[in-house]
Amino acid sequence: MTVERSATLSTDEARAILPQDPSLYNTGLTAVQGMNARRLRERFADEKHWQHEMLGDGQFEGLDLPAGHFYKPAAVLVPLVQRDALSLLLTQRPLHLKHHPGQISFPGGRVESFDRDVIAAALRETEEEIGLPSGNIEVVGRLPPYHTVTNYAVTPVVALVHPPFALTLDANEVADAFEVPLDFILDPANHERRSRAWQGRMRHFYAMPYQERFIWGATAAMLRNLYHFLRAA
Repeated sequence: MTVERSATLSTDEARAILPQDPSLYNTGLTAVQGMNARRLRERFADEKHWQHEMLGDGQFEGLDLPAGHFYKPAAVLVPLVQRDALSLLLTQRPLHLKHHPGQISFPGGRVESFDRDVIAAALRETEEEIGLPSGNIEVVGRLPPYHTVTNYAVTPVVALVHPPFALTLDANEVADAFEVPLDFILDPANHERRSRAWQGRMRHFYAMPYQERFIWGATAAMLRNLYHFLRAA
């Protein structure tokens, strides 16, 4: 018997769903190896066509939007730290938050009326949430907006982060910050697709378990799109 679920899942619920057979979504895909700052800049300067995989939560093609539907603009920073090899800086939300407690995410938030653009919003939110100053951040480009079930159109702003820096976390919004090797993210063998029934359809989401961390949902979907973008180089 198929049971309909609510639009959102907890991290524990998402973790409990078994991954699908990788042959359904990873056939022919290989790891992007040796991505560095120079190659990253060159890829974003290149207008070579690429195909994203996910436009929004739980869907691969089309958003089934009613006429006149409006998504609220938001932006996140995808911070790639320049160490011996690039690493991805992520945050974990506190358990006390009403929305997405404990989930792993990028620093970012809604675009406010005083923000010049999505880049300004991503930089502002990053400094507010984790204390990373814009002087350490080199924006290299952006990916197409990702549409969330919570009604946001989220633009991922991809940037290089130049050490040294010290983070100061806003305890109201961020419980922890940690780094993941970019090589891990750019290897599709570490991408898991999981599915559930919602509103009479099977909806899919990605997960990228890393050590004890469970990266999933919108964050994993945007990282999957980043993988496709970089593999097209």
